[in-house]
Amino acid sequence: MSGGTAISWTAPALPYLTSVNSSMPINAEEGSWVGALLPVGALFGGLPAGSVADRFGRKNTVLGLGIPFIVSWFMIFVGNSVWVLYSARFLVGLAVGGACATVPMYISEIAEDSVRGTLGSYFQILLVAGIVYTYIMGAICHYKILSVVCALVSIVFLAAFFKAPETPVYLLKKGKKAEAEVALVRLRGNRYDIYSELDNLQMELNKHGGSGASFSLMLFQQFAGINAVVFYTEKIFIDAGSTMNPAVATIIVGLAQLTASYGSAVLIERAGRKLLLLVSSAVMSLCLGVLGGYFHVKDSGTDVSNFGLVPLAAVVVYMLVFSAGFGPIPWLMTGEILPQAIKGPATGMAVALNWALAFVVTKSFQDLVSTFGSAVTFWIFGIVCVLGFIFVYILVLETKGKSIYEIQNELGGKKEPKVNINNNEIA
Repeated sequence: MSGGTAISWTAPALPYLTSVNSSMPINAEEGSWVGALLPVGALFGGLPAGSVADRFGRKNTVLGLGIPFIVSWFMIFVGNSVWVLYSARFLVGLAVGGACATVPMYISEIAEDSVRGTLGSYFQILLVAGIVYTYIMGAICHYKILSVVCALVSIVFLAAFFKAPETPVYLLKKGKKAEAEVALVRLRGNRYDIYSELDNLQMELNKHGGSGASFSLMLFQQFAGINAVVFYTEKIFIDAGSTMNPAVATIIVGLAQLTASYGSAVLIERAGRKLLLLVSSAVMSLCLGVLGGYFHVKDSGTDVSNFGLVPLAAVVVYMLVFSAGFGPIPWLMTGEILPQAIKGPATGMAVALNWALAFVVTKSFQDLVSTFGSAVTFWIFGIVCVLGFIFVYILVLETKGKSIYEIQNELGGKKEPKVNINNNEIA
C-alpha cells in the first residue's frame, strides 16, 4: 500500500504544481522528472534488494524499506524547491523498487501451494488500495497534507509487520533448520506435517531455471503503458476534454482497479495464471485501440463532446483487466518460477528491468504525445499488448496448483510425481 501511495502521488499533485495557483510552481519538463524519478530510484533500489534479502533476511529487508518511505514524505512536506521533490521522489523510488523485489519473494516463500496465487495477488490489491487512497485524499488535500496522510500508511505498516515471521526458505538457506521449523509451525499451525514441506523446500534450493520468462513478463507489463496511465491519469482526462471532473474520473479508475485486483485474487487459483494473462493482454489492446481512436477523432477537429465518457470507459476497462492479469501475475510468477539458488540476484534484476522500462515509458510518454500525438502513443502500447498475448500463449508455463518444486522440475524439462505434503501420498 505504501508503494501505491508513492506511485500515484503525481496524479493529484502534478496538475496543482504545474498550475498558476501553485505555491511552488514547476513547468511541464520539471513535472515529467518528478514523475520519472520514482522509476529511476526503483531501478537502483530493486537491483540490489534481492541480494540484500539473501544476506539479511526477507523480513528485515522489508522492514528496513519502511524508513525511506517515511523520510521521503517528510521531505515533500518540508521542501520548498523542485530539487527537494526530485530527491524525495528518487528516495521513495528506492523503497518502491526494493519492495517490488522482496515482498513477492516473502509472500511466495510463506504461502501454501493451494493459496499462493491468491496471497500473491494481495501484493497488487494493496498496491492499488494505496493508489485509490491517494486519489481520494489528493482530491481533498493540499499536496503537502497529502504527504502526511501517505506517510501514515508506512508508519502503520512498520508497526504491523514487526512481529511477522521470517520465511522458512530463507532460514533453510542459512542452515537454520530448527528456526525454519518454528517459522513453518507459526505459518501452518501445530497439526500440519511440516517435515515433508521442509524436505521439498530443501530440494528446491538446488533447482535452476525460469528467469527468461520472468524478465519477458516484466517487459510486456511495462510496455503496455500502465505507469504512463497511472502517473498521468488526471492529465489524460483533461487532454481528452472529458465531460466528467478529471479528479472524480481518476477516483473511479482507481476504484475499478481495486475491484479487479480483488477479483484476480478470487479467480487466480480457479482460472489459472495463463488464462488471466491472455484475457488481460487481449482486452488491454482493444481498450488502447479505442482510446487512440478517440484521440485521433478529437485531434482531427471533430466534435467529441457527445462521447466524453469514451476515454473514461476505455481507461476503466483497461485498468480492470490489467489489475486482473498483467498487474499482479508477473510479480507473482517471479516469486514462483525463479529458483532459490539465484532468486535473490535474479529477482533484483527482474525488478530493475521492470523499473528501467517504467522510467522509459513514463519519461517518454509526454515526448511521444508531443511528437506523434496521443492516438499513435496509445496505439503503440496496444501493439505491445498484442505481442504480449502471443508470448504468453506460446511460452508461458501454467503454475496453478503446483508446488515450487514441481514448477522448477517442469522448467527443467522433468516431470516428477507430486507429493501431497499433508497426507504423505504420491499422486
